[in-house]
Amino acid sequence: MTEQAKVNLLGFSYAEMEAFCLGIGEKKFRAQQLLKWIHHHQADDFEQMTDLGKKLREKLAEVAEIRPPEVLHESISRDGTRKWVLQVDGGGAVEAVFIPDGRRGTLCVSSQVGCSVDCSFCSTGKQGFQRDLSTAEIIGQVWLACKAFGPRRNIGESPVTNVVMMGMGEPLLNYDNVVRSMRLMLDTLGYGISKRRITLSTSGVVPMIDRLNEELDVSLAISLHAPNDPLRDELVPLNRKYPLAELLAACERYARSGDRQRSITMEYVMLKGVNDQPEHARQLVKLLRGKMPVKLNLIPFNPFPHSGYERPAKPDVLAFHKYLNDHGLMTTIRTTRGDDIDAACGQLVGEVMDRTRRAERWQKTVFMRAGTDGEEQQTVRMAP
Repeated sequence: MTEQAKVNLLGFSYAEMEAFCLGIGEKKFRAQQLLKWIHHHQADDFEQMTDLGKKLREKLAEVAEIRPPEVLHESISRDGTRKWVLQVDGGGAVEAVFIPDGRRGTLCVSSQVGCSVDCSFCSTGKQGFQRDLSTAEIIGQVWLACKAFGPRRNIGESPVTNVVMMGMGEPLLNYDNVVRSMRLMLDTLGYGISKRRITLSTSGVVPMIDRLNEELDVSLAISLHAPNDPLRDELVPLNRKYPLAELLAACERYARSGDRQRSITMEYVMLKGVNDQPEHARQLVKLLRGKMPVKLNLIPFNPFPHSGYERPAKPDVLAFHKYLNDHGLMTTIRTTRGDDIDAACGQLVGEVMDRTRRAERWQKTVFMRAGTDGEEQQTVRMAP
C-alpha cells in the first residue's frame, strides 16, 4: 500500500481550512489558529504552533504539511532588490522579486511556469509554457518573501506592503488559482494587504477582465505597449484575439463598475525605433485621453540576449514622457530596478520544461540569424 500524500495547507482559504478541521474531527475555530500560524508567522512545522495541543499537532503532522516552493537560489541587487528562483512541482522553476522603496516593499509574483502569450520583447515568453501554478505555489511566494525578513510582532509589520501579479505568466489564464491567492493576500487571517495595494497585470484577456470585475476588487494594470492594432499584433500576439477597442471597453467597465471611479494603469515598454516615436505618442493621446481614468507607466526596455530590441536613449524617453503629460495623460517613467541580477521587468526567466517547443524554435531562429549576420553562432541559454 502506498503512503497517502499529505494535504498542503499553504493555499487553503478560511472556508477550506474550516472544512479540513471538521474533516479530521476538530472544531472549526482551529482554522483561524492554523491560518495565523501559517501566514502571520510563516510556520512550516506544526510543532511551532504552541497554542495547539500535542495530540492535535501530531495528528496534523500525520495528514498535512505546509510546503512552499523550494528556494534554489537567491540574488540581491546593488539597489536592494531581491530575487528568488523557486523550484516547483514537475521540475520547473519560477522567479519572484522583492523591490524595496522606502517604507514600501513590492513583491512581484509569478502565476505560471513560463508563459503562453509570447510577447515579443519579454524573456519569459521566449521559454514557452509548462503549466499553471497552484494556489499554494502562488501564495507561497508571498510566504517565502515574508519569512526571508524574519519574525515580526504583528501583521502590520510585514515587509511586503504591495503585491503585483507581474511575474512569469499571464495571471488571467490561471484565473481560479490567482484569484484564490489574492483573496488570501487580502484576508486579515492571511496577509491583510489593502485591495489598492494588490495589482493584477494582464496582456488583455478580455472575458476574464470582466469576470474579475464581478468577483474581486483589486487594482488592474494592462500590458499595452502599442498605440495601434497592427503594432500591438506584433508585440503582443493576444491582441489579434482581443484588439484594442475590445480591451479598452473592458478596462472602462472595470474602472467605472458600481461606485468605482478608479484609474487603470497602462504599462508601456519603450523599444527603440519601434514604439517610441512622436507619432506613437500622438496616437497614445488619441487612444486613451478622456476614455477613463488612466495612469501611463513608461518602462524603458530591459535587454536580454538576442531579443532584437534596444532601449531608447534617455532624451527620447523624456521627450515622449513630456508630450504625454503635456497633453493630459498622467505619465510616469518606471525606474529600472534589479537589472544587474536579471530581475527587472521582462527579464524573468526561471526554468521551463516547454510544452509548446517555443524556446526551441526561438533558439533556432536566433542561431540562423546570427549565422546570416556573420556573427558568432551560438544558441541561447534560457535558464539563469
